[in-house]
Amino acid sequence: MNVADLKIQNLVEYRNQIFTITEIFQDNDKDYFVKIENDIHSFSVPSNSITPIQITEEWLEKFGFSRTYISEQRIRYERPEAFIKYDIDLSSKKIVEGLKLYGNSIKCKYIHEFQNIFSCLFGKLPSMNNYQLATTES
Repeated sequence: MNVADLKIQNLVEYRNQIFTITEIFQDNDKDYFVKIENDIHSFSVPSNSITPIQITEEWLEKFGFSRTYISEQRIRYERPEAFIKYDIDLSSKKIVEGLKLYGNSIKCKYIHEFQNIFSCLFGKLPSMNNYQLATTES
């Protein structure tokens, strides 16, 4: 996970728990660290010890997407904004999988990538439906 791709408020995984990044900094040796927190913990860890969270159907629903199409090849999720879709490619090639903005495909496999794109488009992070950060994902 490249620390340059991270932003404050991105969601990441650390030791099988979900955390929000609250700070990104370097120590005297120029090593990167992140301060992370959830409803239970708050601490700083080396940036290379956190992992990205893969986008799943459950995560799409938490971010306000609804399933609108399913076939043997693809599952499509859409948000209320007509120009944002997410396709899950059920084939082994994964050619069409990813975020669709105004019909353009963007490879977006992780939650922090989606958060950063959404933030650039709307100036805010997407809200999540009924979610607590202390929740453990499998």
